[in-house]
Amino acid sequence: MIIVLKREAPPETAQQILDLIASKGLKPLHMPGVERVVLGALGDERVLAELALDSHPMVESLKPILAPYKLVSREMHPHDTVVRFGKTAIGGRGFSVIAGPCAVETRDQMLNTCSAAKKAGAHGIRAGAYKPRTSPYAFQGHGVEGLEILRETGDKLDMPVVTEVMETSDVETVAAYADMLQIGARNMQNFSLLKAVGKCGKPVLLKRGMAARVEDLLLAAEYLLAEGNEQVILCERGIRTFETAMRNTLDLNAIPYIKQKTHLPVLVDPSHGTGIRDLVIPMALAAAACGADGILVEVHENPAVAWSDGAQSLYPEGFERLMEALDPVVKAVGRELR
Repeated sequence: MIIVLKREAPPETAQQILDLIASKGLKPLHMPGVERVVLGALGDERVLAELALDSHPMVESLKPILAPYKLVSREMHPHDTVVRFGKTAIGGRGFSVIAGPCAVETRDQMLNTCSAAKKAGAHGIRAGAYKPRTSPYAFQGHGVEGLEILRETGDKLDMPVVTEVMETSDVETVAAYADMLQIGARNMQNFSLLKAVGKCGKPVLLKRGMAARVEDLLLAAEYLLAEGNEQVILCERGIRTFETAMRNTLDLNAIPYIKQKTHLPVLVDPSHGTGIRDLVIPMALAAAACGADGILVEVHENPAVAWSDGAQSLYPEGFERLMEALDPVVKAVGRELR
């Protein structure tokens, strides 16, 4: 519920109502504005009704939050959220590009690949130290050693890094090395992991599940915000459909729809979304055109020998072409690469 106080309501009134909300076991929210003080109450609707706030002399109006996701909703938070990622601000008028290999393989591979990505204009590094793979025999990542290489690379290049966390027991370890924690598609509804990451204090990149509806994604994000973490970025990375020509179907319809429903920034991953190198650049441009706040792209110094996902990884020269092509598209929609 959204509670709008009257102009003349003194500060102590807002605190009294917040205390009343909390005393009923509900979650109170304080959102002071320029002209009005707005309060929020999250919890059981029957308990909310018992508060009888509609009869309070200092309450101007009450508005129920209709969306099942409350903190994520624009009803509660009409202004766009901007998330800091190193020196980059994801959201707002900027368009951010995070690039790197699918997996951390070797120190040379990471430094060579990410140096090329930075030279072409990337704002951050992506790479997996822990790799969830469909086959138990595929490369699973280097774990802590991979985190060390990733952090070392980020420090050398002065670039922030994002990497995936797969287990609740690893959250503290991954958070010690990464500037942002990624929750992958397979773990989007791992609610224990969502709660643990929500408490870690680091920005979170939440990927849409392979068969998840948009509402499922937003409710997963609600878990993170409910734990007090407002630094959340959503990521569209393609969903499974009946189409078999591509690895996934990149659902760009979802981008403007999500932007209408939530204040959180949204990235697009055209690498996983298509699984085909030749499709990455056109779909990245389409993502910029339809309102995404940035892209997450796989780049490898030599995709032919990549330990994972080589077929969808751009060569460094391909990434250069992408960045050159992105600039006019981003400017055409009133944004800038930063």
